[in-house]
Amino acid sequence: MSKPVPDKAEIALEYPDKFYVGTFEHSSRFQARLEPTGLALTLERPGSEDVRKSVHLHLNYGLLAAILREIAADAGAIPKDDLHRDQLADAVATLHAALNGP
Repeated sequence: MSKPVPDKAEIALEYPDKFYVGTFEHSSRFQARLEPTGLALTLERPGSEDVRKSVHLHLNYGLLAAILREIAADAGAIPKDDLHRDQLADAVATLHAALNGP
């Protein structure tokens, strides 16, 4: 089951001879789930054929852990009064609780 994108995502793919960029906003949907080898993330923008698009990403757990460590190194720079700081803290606490569950 996918959920509405609560904020915004921008995706860019750069190849030697091509560049693709896409934005996923409130009218888009996402699905994130843990699979046996890592995180599966899908972003979908519905609509007619000329605006419809999707991105599917799989990150193995080792890479996902490294990304989370990189994010942690920069998290202190988010201003204390920024709403996103609280959103991130809540999400990390939920993940931590799930990993250390019953």
